[in-house]
Amino acid sequence: MAAGAAAPHVAPRRSPPPEAPPPPSPFRSTALRRVAMGVPAFFRWLSRKYPSIIVSCVEEKAKECNGVKASVDTSKPNPNEVEFDNLYLDMNGIIHPCTHPEDKPAPKNEDEMMVAIFEYIDRIFNIVRPRRLLYMAIDGVAPRAKMNQQRSRRFRASKEGMEAAEEKQKIRQEILSKGGILPPEEVKERFDSNCITPGTEFMDNLAKCLRYYIADRLNSDPGWKNLTVILSDASAPGEGEHKIMDYIRRQRAQPNHDPNTHHCLCGADADLIMLGLATHEPNFTIIREEFKPNKPKPCALCNQMGHEVKDCQGLPREKQGKYLERELTMASLPFTFDFERSVDDWVFMCFFVGNDFLPHLPSLEIREGAIDRLVNIYKNVVHKTGGYLTESGFVNLQRVQMIMLAVGEVEDSIFKKRKDDDDNFKRRQKEKKKRMKRDHPSFIPGGQFSPQALGNRSSPQAISNPRQAAYEMRMHDRQNSTTSSPNTSLNSDGSPSPAGGIKRKAEDSDSEPEPEDNIRLWETGWKQRYYKNKFDVDASDEKFRRKVVQSYVEGLCWVLRYYYQGCASWNWYYPFHYAPFASDFDGIADMPSDFEKGSKPFKPLEQLMGVFPAASGNFLPPSWRKLMTDPESSIIDFYPEDFAIDLNGKKYAWQGVALLPFVDERRLRAALEEVYPDLTPEENRRNSLGGDVLFVGKHHPLCDFIVEQYKSKNTEPVDIPPELCHGIQGKLTLNENAVLPDQTVESPVPMLRDLTQNSAVSISFKDPQFDEDFVFKAAVLPGAKKPPPVLKPGDWEKNNNDGRPWRPQLGFNRDRKPVHLDQSAFRTLGHTMPRERGMPGMYANAVPLGAYGSPYSRPLLSGQQQIPKLLSNLRPQDSWRGPTPLFQQTPQRTAGAAPLLAWNRMLPSQSQYQPGQYQGLGGPMSYPQRPEDRMDRGRQAYGPGRPYPLPPPSGRYSWN
Repeated sequence: MAAGAAAPHVAPRRSPPPEAPPPPSPFRSTALRRVAMGVPAFFRWLSRKYPSIIVSCVEEKAKECNGVKASVDTSKPNPNEVEFDNLYLDMNGIIHPCTHPEDKPAPKNEDEMMVAIFEYIDRIFNIVRPRRLLYMAIDGVAPRAKMNQQRSRRFRASKEGMEAAEEKQKIRQEILSKGGILPPEEVKERFDSNCITPGTEFMDNLAKCLRYYIADRLNSDPGWKNLTVILSDASAPGEGEHKIMDYIRRQRAQPNHDPNTHHCLCGADADLIMLGLATHEPNFTIIREEFKPNKPKPCALCNQMGHEVKDCQGLPREKQGKYLERELTMASLPFTFDFERSVDDWVFMCFFVGNDFLPHLPSLEIREGAIDRLVNIYKNVVHKTGGYLTESGFVNLQRVQMIMLAVGEVEDSIFKKRKDDDDNFKRRQKEKKKRMKRDHPSFIPGGQFSPQALGNRSSPQAISNPRQAAYEMRMHDRQNSTTSSPNTSLNSDGSPSPAGGIKRKAEDSDSEPEPEDNIRLWETGWKQRYYKNKFDVDASDEKFRRKVVQSYVEGLCWVLRYYYQGCASWNWYYPFHYAPFASDFDGIADMPSDFEKGSKPFKPLEQLMGVFPAASGNFLPPSWRKLMTDPESSIIDFYPEDFAIDLNGKKYAWQGVALLPFVDERRLRAALEEVYPDLTPEENRRNSLGGDVLFVGKHHPLCDFIVEQYKSKNTEPVDIPPELCHGIQGKLTLNENAVLPDQTVESPVPMLRDLTQNSAVSISFKDPQFDEDFVFKAAVLPGAKKPPPVLKPGDWEKNNNDGRPWRPQLGFNRDRKPVHLDQSAFRTLGHTMPRERGMPGMYANAVPLGAYGSPYSRPLLSGQQQIPKLLSNLRPQDSWRGPTPLFQQTPQRTAGAAPLLAWNRMLPSQSQYQPGQYQGLGGPMSYPQRPEDRMDRGRQAYGPGRPYPLPPPSGRYSWN
């Protein structure tokens, strides 16, 4: 996601919409070199402000013949018209939706979960098709700063699960007590997603299954033939995405690294965008799934979700900005402007609006344009700072202080404006509810009398007794007419009551109960109330406030170091639930920002004790589990059965702050020393830290080198010859549980076969090592070629000298010409399309008779002229490289076929549109032949990939 001039690959804009949208795909790719962040609202803000960073992926579908699916040949060129070198999978973003999906039935057992994960990886691989490296990273033991967030999530999940079960049982009992009928209660073991944590048996089994999967694909899939595969499972410490970034950083520091490597990272977390920016690699793309069933349609005016056209307020201001490079470019600086350095500063400023390790500042909300506010302040203050805020992951606190104090000066006005905006929003919502209640019809007839949606061509249900239906409608209307108006109250005798009437019940009120806000940031004295309510200290306690600010500053330094250099400390964490105010950042220039060296991560089972609630103790050894539940346990206070959730100005519980006690590491380790001897050998193995494993197939140049290491039984680490492995460097060590050629690879999934003819090989892999004080430079490498910039329509008009109208770029191919339908083509399609057939709102793909000299053309009426090439501009020259289009084929008729006399009869269609085959980014289209027995079925509608709106009615042509 980057900014204007240095954008790798760029995607089509969503506003204005492209003339020929790419096929619908649940996957979106995001071209990095434009913008970034790691909070839930960030990706939504980012994609709306910079819509050109989004590309809809082309996905080739597997063909099916006689009920057997033929797998896609991924060795062929990528249909997205771009070749990727490396694909990185943040596996936790795959594991969760495959084990407990939200849009389909969950897998029945663990075996089905593993198969679902395999299929998901296959699908991503089919879209991206990497040519050098596939890196699969599962979350291992996380730094302590992340464990606090994991602990909050898991305790919340356990609490919500128990509350949902109790509520379900309560309602069930109420229904049964009233004589209601319910199906028998199904006794089903609920899948506890907390098992997706390092150290559990589930994660250990997943690692075995992935090793089998990799070996199988290296043996059977031609697209994996020359691929290097690295698996970093849950035994390797570190979050999955940060293990990937650490690999990229260390490879970039090697002399054999290709600076023009095209990376693709798969994951749903928004912080992946920031991590991609931090690499300073010019070609970095993120692919993520963005499919939601029953997704509401966007507003036809502003293309936003959440409201209809009549309620449209236009686009928010933050979406009207320029691209990041143009926004950050500053003239007349006292130092040389460096866009890459300004991107690093931008990434750092985004930490203030929230991340996985620190709470966001109270005055900065993404939805309120906080990032734009910070950028404007940054540009105004940077002339005084004398330089950039950061350098290769290290912070200049003196310059940061100037930025934060400038934010502090407007905090009071921010809080007041937030209150005004909130009140205005509530007022509009209340008016909307009243309007909907007022406009809602009192009676809606059914059957043939029911209202029909525009464009709906399906026939309404027939009425068996029309007279009875009409009588019911009259009686219902008569009843409504005798009823008094809603504003009139009646006495018991039916006469109108005096003014005032009966007080409306609370449940009939339009207003919803609001959570109590004791802070009232919009009123004078907000800082005093904040510190008293959140920290239970007086705001005048300068010593405590400075302690909070110092911890927050340490966190900012730690997070930036984590993103640019790796984990600075495995033990550091922010010890408060809330953040200070920007106006409290006075005097931070002298605060220390160093961290202890030589810190070590927790072991897997130790982390489970730090993040699991007692309800998930079944994943732990019995004696360890007892520490969570025994009232006499020395750490029983770490595992509260219930806890408070502070909404902190929000509306919903999931947005609030879980007020859990922080785990004291020393007390935890002291308690575990007593139960460590109870671990079995298997549990000790799962509790140990592991490393990465490298896999190659028999055709890979590195295969023979690895096999020789096993034959020589060399136990010393050896360097990878970079010339044999696409320039990848690191150390190789023999693996105890290696996959070896000519040895059977047993399947851990009973439904899958063993690999009896294996030719793949695996070996332990370790990234290149550097001194602890080594600094990875955050800069574009020499020899890197920056992709061309992509500008918005306004920028295009300023720079365009030949008068051409602006056109959105579709896909990765910048030279692709989009297909186009002009008004005459829409009119012709509208006139020739039968209303009673096809999908609602879709055009048929049959070509109108009479337009191309067909022998079955309808005779022209008097005064009419032949229209030989009315749709000739539908496709640019040579833009489709498929079979001969329908209108260029000679129609064929079978013996005895009825003559086609009417205009609304179609030519025998010989093609069927397949959305999966449509190359939305400029590739060929596939038109499979239709069987002869379907020749006279009428028009085939376009698939969902071509949802053209119906044209307005026109009287220009009359075919009657």
